[in-house]
Amino acid sequence: MCLGEILMTLIELRNISKSFKGNTLIKNVNIKFHKGKIYGITGSNGSGKSVLFKMICGFIPPDEGDIIIHPDYLDSKTKFPKNFGIIIDRPGYIATKSGFDNLKELAIIQNLISDVEIKSAMKMVGLEPDNKQKVKNYSLGMKQKLSLAQAIMENQEILILDEPFNALDSTSVENIRQLLLSYREQGKTIFITSHNQEDIDLLCDYVLTIDNEQLQEVKK
Repeated sequence: MCLGEILMTLIELRNISKSFKGNTLIKNVNIKFHKGKIYGITGSNGSGKSVLFKMICGFIPPDEGDIIIHPDYLDSKTKFPKNFGIIIDRPGYIATKSGFDNLKELAIIQNLISDVEIKSAMKMVGLEPDNKQKVKNYSLGMKQKLSLAQAIMENQEILILDEPFNALDSTSVENIRQLLLSYREQGKTIFITSHNQEDIDLLCDYVLTIDNEQLQEVKK
């Protein structure tokens, strides 16, 4: 399958197959993903959505086939792509530190941004950066917002967001939806999963589902 040939290809899956815990999730999948679009990945629980995201991010390898990342997003120093903002498994936050202090610890790893960018990202997702509350006392929704702030704070061009709306109240959901749409307008590329069909319908340019070991486009 090929979506939008005239657009810049960011990620290509070539003959990808993957089994997990003895179950075949996807088999001989071929697809291209292009810049500046929002892609929704759907499928039943355990169908392989998170595994697909982990393969794209380089966290786990496919059993067969190749995942081709555009050279602009490769780093010779690591096997992981660069300029990717990711929510798959929530980061292991330091429970006794504040949200800001946790993000500061993560930002130091690449040292690309200042406190100003960290605080801006927190405000964008609805967190108060000067709040000294320890993360161990955060609600589930606040922890989700912290994960979102971590994914966007370095102005990443590709966002891989597995269930980004989990535990958010309706006002926060609408805020994050508008944020993602604004990112698309800026030319960012976004991949999301969501159990809420409304999220998929409102946000996504292309919707694909994992079914019968294939990743197939769903006509909108």
